[in-house]
Parts: sequence; structure tokens; C-alpha cells
Amino acid sequence: MNTLEHPKTVLRFGECTLAKLDKIFNLTQVRTLSILENWLAKQAETSPFEQQVLVMYQEHLITNVHDWNEQELSLHFIGPLLSLVNFTTTRFNFFAQRNLSGQVGEIELRGEPDGMIARGKREPETPYFCFQEYKRYKDPEGDPDGQCLAAMLTAQSLNKTDQPIYGCFVLSRDWHFMVLQGREYAISEPYAATREDIFEIFRILKALKQIITELI
Repeated sequence: MNTLEHPKTVLRFGECTLAKLDKIFNLTQVRTLSILENWLAKQAETSPFEQQVLVMYQEHLITNVHDWNEQELSLHFIGPLLSLVNFTTTRFNFFAQRNLSGQVGEIELRGEPDGMIARGKREPETPYFCFQEYKRYKDPEGDPDGQCLAAMLTAQSLNKTDQPIYGCFVLSRDWHFMVLQGREYAISEPYAATREDIFEIFRILKALKQIITELI
């Protein structure tokens, strides 16, 4: 039996690849979407203090990126960077390793994304952004782009609106930003946090905070 033609009732994020999701859910990856381009181009100010902190984080990353495992990368670099943006507001927050599940057609998608921004203060309610991180470029437990897209599909099903879902996955030093709109999705070229791109990454994350604030 072809499992892609007759998929399981429950599909966990860890089982997902872009190819599998494309076939099961009739998705199409496009080179770009205007929503993604607008997000990547959106301006957000970085203060002198934030610039100094970013340089400090970057130096730490450059020194350790080849040796850190996934948890160390998260604790020493990704977490502090996200905290500097500060996604904690009275209406939404950044949550890590929380259960996320939703019905997409006849399939229940289920998993625990590394992070998500969702409406709610203490518990995630409606998710708007999904985040996945990997230390290595290839991992025996799955693909970060597929897992991130699976979480975004789940978020889309829970939103029950036509608004886009935002995402990001990190491969070692490289950050890729994603947008899912309807049944089309686009993935940005990588931004390398060990280069000047770190300031672009920070600006894009701050722009995301502005976008979500306007959404809700």
C-alpha cells in the first residue's frame, strides 16, 4: 500500500517532509509570495544597545557554532535573540515545546514545535508563527523545513481564517523564513547569523512582532 496515497489518520510533525506534505495536502512551493517579500522588507528599528548585544551574541555563536548541540544552540543563541525581540505582550506570547494539533482534511497533524507565537499569555491559543531549530543540516529524526511547515498547516487549521501563517527554521547558523498562504508556501534564502545578516534576522523578527500585533 502506498502510504502517501492512503496516509495515516494521525501524522506527527517528526514524520513530515516537504515532499510528503505536498502530496498529501496538495501544497505547492512557489519561489516567493508577496506576503513573504513584504515581511522580509518591513522596516524595524534596532537601537544602539540592541546592536551591541547582537554583536556579543554573534561572537559567542562564531566561537561555538561547530561544537554546540541543538540544546546549546538554543540556550546560548536562539533563546537570547528571541528574548531580545521580546514577544511577550498582553495579547500573545512565545511558547516552546507545547502540544499543537489540528485537523487538516482527514488527517490530524500533531507535534511539539520548538517554538510558536500564539494568542494567549500563559497557554497558547491561536498560533500565528511556528519555529523549528536544528543544529545539523541533516537529522535522522526528520527535516526541519517539513516539520515547520506541518506546524504551520496545523496553525492554519486552528485559525480558521484566510490570513497567512508565518514560520522560521534554523539550520546551525542559517535562518530561513517561511510563509504559508492557502495551499502555497514560500521559503526565503538563508540568512547567516555569523555574518552581517544577524542584523537582518533581528529586524525581520521585530517586523514579525509588528505584523502579529496588527493581526490581533
